[in-house]
Amino acid sequence: MPTPVTDKKLHCYHCGENCLNDKIHSDEKLFCCEGCKLVYQILNQGELCEYYSLNENPGISQRIKVRKDKFAYLDDQKIQCQLISFRDDKQMHVTFYLPQMHCSSCLYLLENLHRLNVAVISSRVNFTRKEVDIVFLTPQTNLRKVAETLTSIGYEPYISLNDLKEKRPAINKSMVYQLGIAGFCFGNIMLMSFPEYLGIDASEEGLRSIFRWINFGLAIPVLLYSSLPFYESSWKSLQHKFLNIDAPIALAIIITFIRSAYEVISGSGGGYFDSMTGIVFFMLSGRILQDITYRHLSFERDYTSYFPIAVSVLKENKEIPTALPDIKPGVTLLIHHGELIPADGILTKGKAFIDYSFVTGESLPVLKEVGELVYAGGKQTEGRIEILVIKEVAQSFLTKLWNRDEFTKPGINKSVSFVHLLSRYFTYIVFSIAASTAIYWQIHEPTRMWPAITAIFIIACPCALLLSNTFTNGNILRILGRNHFYLKSAQTIEDMAKATHIVFDKTGTLTTTQQQDITYQGTPLTAFQQQQVAALAAVSSHPLSKALAKHLVQGPGIDVTGFKEITGQGIEGFVNDDLIKLGSSQFVTGCTNPQPGTTIFISIENIVQGFFIFSNHYREAVPELIRQLKGQFRLSVLSGDNEREKENLQRLLGKKATLLFYQKPEDKLQYIQHLQQQGEKVMMIGDGLNDAGALKQSDIGIAVTEQTNNFTPSSDAIIEAKQLSRLTEFFKLCRANRNIVMASFILSIVYNVIGLFFAVQGNLSPLVAAILMPSSSLSILLITFGSTSLLAKRMKM
Repeated sequence: MPTPVTDKKLHCYHCGENCLNDKIHSDEKLFCCEGCKLVYQILNQGELCEYYSLNENPGISQRIKVRKDKFAYLDDQKIQCQLISFRDDKQMHVTFYLPQMHCSSCLYLLENLHRLNVAVISSRVNFTRKEVDIVFLTPQTNLRKVAETLTSIGYEPYISLNDLKEKRPAINKSMVYQLGIAGFCFGNIMLMSFPEYLGIDASEEGLRSIFRWINFGLAIPVLLYSSLPFYESSWKSLQHKFLNIDAPIALAIIITFIRSAYEVISGSGGGYFDSMTGIVFFMLSGRILQDITYRHLSFERDYTSYFPIAVSVLKENKEIPTALPDIKPGVTLLIHHGELIPADGILTKGKAFIDYSFVTGESLPVLKEVGELVYAGGKQTEGRIEILVIKEVAQSFLTKLWNRDEFTKPGINKSVSFVHLLSRYFTYIVFSIAASTAIYWQIHEPTRMWPAITAIFIIACPCALLLSNTFTNGNILRILGRNHFYLKSAQTIEDMAKATHIVFDKTGTLTTTQQQDITYQGTPLTAFQQQQVAALAAVSSHPLSKALAKHLVQGPGIDVTGFKEITGQGIEGFVNDDLIKLGSSQFVTGCTNPQPGTTIFISIENIVQGFFIFSNHYREAVPELIRQLKGQFRLSVLSGDNEREKENLQRLLGKKATLLFYQKPEDKLQYIQHLQQQGEKVMMIGDGLNDAGALKQSDIGIAVTEQTNNFTPSSDAIIEAKQLSRLTEFFKLCRANRNIVMASFILSIVYNVIGLFFAVQGNLSPLVAAILMPSSSLSILLITFGSTSLLAKRMKM
């Protein structure tokens, strides 16, 4: 038997990135995408429009053929209104998600869209979010043609039913404005404060007074606008009777401003406006860095993200694109190859091979004949079929599955960051020091009491602690995102570091649904016999036969002159005058001969030769990943599939691992709850809709996807499948987070002790405050960025 062909890693001829052997070819050169292929051709042969000709007659168009009715639903005015961002009599603005975008060549091609379609005014790419903003002239083209143009050059827009309900989260522009104002004011106040730092003589008092009042004016927008996030967060924490780290920061901002305003108005000093605005600027910088890393991904997804916007409905033998909410019982749907079945119905025409792996976890497609019931959520893997709808989309199997209690109820209470716990004790200590100082100076010298108290709150603000946390988390989130592991929040970093038990889904997580491992046992087949078997398997409609045909090498001169296929049993036929049978043991041998796993028996001229064994194809990185994890965590596997892979999995994971099969969504969730009741911190790694409840219940839910813009269940993190092998490295980086934050916090304590030494005496000068606050903040930035970046470099991230 020939060995199975594995995915051979090759490099793109233009950009050098790794790509598989089934990617786009140009002669003998290999390209990872249409963008690279195009740019190479332009650089070496000619202009853009020569290779993507707008006219069908002159030249040879190299565009991908688009099915005529694929985007017909975009002609619907109701759907258009929910997708576009602006429209007038002359132009329309729309934003499309393009999951295929991945390199600089993609950028070049998409931003030159106006050269492919003259009606396009502009196309601006947001590479991080994998979006393209397109402006086009409505008299010359329409939304449907723009989508078809993108698809024809290899960038099919990803449009789901969820796009009709809500947009993905946009960048928080208000916080960006707040940061800009704080930065502007902070820089100018520092500049205007030089007379205070340098101790200008009294003869220059007028100039110093002017600078003080300018600083006063610059500090007001920082107090009233830029500091709003800290006020809001502090107020919410107090409402919940919890003192978070923002409370002392908000208090320090207010006290610093009041103290500084009093000094300026009374003429007794210049205040500490530079320290106040600096606190706000650095705090907002850390938050935006942390927020921007995962803003482009949606972690809270429901089943509508899995549904298409519209589907073809047959009316009077015509295909009518119809939005999903308008589909009613009694209509007939036309489902093409690779399309999702959106509603429960009865198969009325065609033969259906439906892939339910995403919903049930069953790895093999299910055969359905005319008259049988088909459920929403499956994908048709063969030709066109027609389905008579018996339930509305809102009443379908998939919708009911999602709306079960275990999917909709709130998950467990997530843990509170250790930084908030530290800040609580830190705040109590600061209040104690302030109270003690107030009592001391009230007894000995009352005039120095309020200067000393305000100075304590200014210098003892926990900004260094918060900076160390936000900048460390922000940099780690950025590093992980760069390696295609996206976390929902910074808290997920701490939760990952605490995990004790990892639960894997099998189908689509440990294994891939795109490939089967096939081995042969029995009398060795000659190369010619293998070609005969491949030819017969190719004419079968069963998914296992098609997988076998792909596995074996088909050669020329092999003719199938007649065949008969019996549903659920097998196929027999004459191939080059030899009678060959493929199918179950009962069909081929005449008796039951059970074998482990899924098998196809073969006989030639009624002589049984042997059988092919089909097993799940485990991702290449899984064995090494499991070997690394076994020594650090307790492991479990939950599968909605049958037990045929039990021996392989037990051998892979070890005897101590728990393996459970035939698991329904509620079974998976209950198992997670059982582990948590035993004190385990559970990480669940899955990919399917049937994993959604367990992902939500677990302490850390990680959704595995082939592309980050494809549908994944609601989760705490999203990881690209090819990055699973690096999971142990991601764990190390998350564990290092706590140590780096603690080291930074200790350094900030040193600064606070030095500052408090001056503050409790009531003689903290603006110069000392101006030196301590920036030096503390800059030191924290150097430690956090330096430590995390160095660690990532050592891990080659």
